[in-house]
Order: sequence, then structure tokens, then C-alpha cells
Amino acid sequence: MRVLQSLSRGLLGMLFVFAGVQHFRRPGFYASMMPPYVPWHPEMVFVSGVCEIALGLLLFVPRYRLLARWGLIALLVAVFPANVQMALHPELFPEVEPWILWARLPLQALLIAWAWFATRSRAYSGLNGT
Repeated sequence: MRVLQSLSRGLLGMLFVFAGVQHFRRPGFYASMMPPYVPWHPEMVFVSGVCEIALGLLLFVPRYRLLARWGLIALLVAVFPANVQMALHPELFPEVEPWILWARLPLQALLIAWAWFATRSRAYSGLNGT
């Protein structure tokens, strides 16, 4: 179980670092995902990219894994409206199949569960569910 968890954590960390780097490679794409009511699109793309990279890297540091867990969960909840925006407006993303845009919505819950599993520590496990 520990090996699976360690591999899972490493893969999740690399996924978030990669995703965060994409915010800087394709900022216009990420800005177009944001609902109109979210202010400062370019700045939010920058902040979310930095957060994804930082939290992905923190997964590799045992001392900060719990922080990474809660940070990733908060980030995934915070960016959920962008995924809803994409699903509701597929015409803005012609390079992506509409079904994929809708499939991204439940994927957020799976990523949250993955972050929880990957950061679970035997030292913290017990009735409190950590």
C-alpha cells in the first residue's frame, strides 16, 4: 500500500506541476476558461499556475504533505467554476470535444479523492479520517 501511495503521490505531484506550467505556456487558453464574473483573468491564471506548481512540489516534501492536501483540495474547488464555464460554453473550445468538457466535472471529485489518498499518513490515520 505504501508503494502504491508513494507512486500515486509522485504522479499527482508531476501532474499538478505540469498543469501549472501550462498556465504560463498557454495563458490565453486558461483565461478563456474563467467565468465572466471572475475578475483579473490574467492575474488569476498566474496565481492558479503558481499554486498548482507549488502544491505539486509540496507533495514531494513529507513535512508539507498535509498542507499540499488541503491546498490542492481548495484549489480544485476554486477552479471548478472554470470547468463548469467550459462545459456550458463548448463553442469557446472547439478543439475539445463537448463530452470531454462535461467529463471534467466529475474528474474534480476524483482528483480531490486522489489528493486525499496520496497524502494520507499512517501517523495521522485513525478515526479522524486523515
